[in-house]
Amino acid sequence: MRTHPESFLTRAEADRALWKMGMEGKADSTQDRRFRAMVLLATFASLRWGEVSALRRMDVDLKARTVRVRVAFVERSAGGLVLGPPKSKAGRRTVGIPQSIVPILKEHMDTYVRDEPGALMFPGAKGGPLRRSGFNSRTRWVDVVTEMGLSGLHFHDLRHTGNMLAAESGAGLKDLMARMGHDNVRAAMIYQHAVRGADEMITDAIDRQLGTRDDDGDADELVPAG
Repeated sequence: MRTHPESFLTRAEADRALWKMGMEGKADSTQDRRFRAMVLLATFASLRWGEVSALRRMDVDLKARTVRVRVAFVERSAGGLVLGPPKSKAGRRTVGIPQSIVPILKEHMDTYVRDEPGALMFPGAKGGPLRRSGFNSRTRWVDVVTEMGLSGLHFHDLRHTGNMLAAESGAGLKDLMARMGHDNVRAAMIYQHAVRGADEMITDAIDRQLGTRDDDGDADELVPAG
């Protein structure tokens, strides 16, 4: 930005201008991959912000392809950060990790995580716990999701995506509750109902196609002979 002709009153204005230049291919940049693993893990292991930000190296087992949720960070309204139990009793759980993201997690742990078992998986800028505001600022979250055409997407929506994928697998209610960390049936059933709703849409679309073929007199062609 030193050669940029404009001057900026605030760091935020300069950041926005630099982001625009980067998206237009007018700025050289080095991709920071330190949060890629965090986004993928939160999505495909259905983790809450407080859960994924509290993970330690010893909680991630790449050989077994599991992540263990033991504790979670809670940000108080006054600004304090408290480490405590997960949101619900069922929040303490072990969740499977898809094989496709294991290499990304390994790269992240080799590059950004200290060797000791208690090292934070996703530390803040000074090595301590990562705050949500720090994550949003360092990743330029709002700008990124807007550029992707997903304006309004929040980090917690990643967990919803993972929950929907789990529900689409056809897993039973108890298994879904265990993976999502829910201790009440109603929360897990929301995702099952959403999947059923999507299936109903597919079924209705098939019905419409059959109706059209029947009107044309060729619906019988869809039924195998004998």
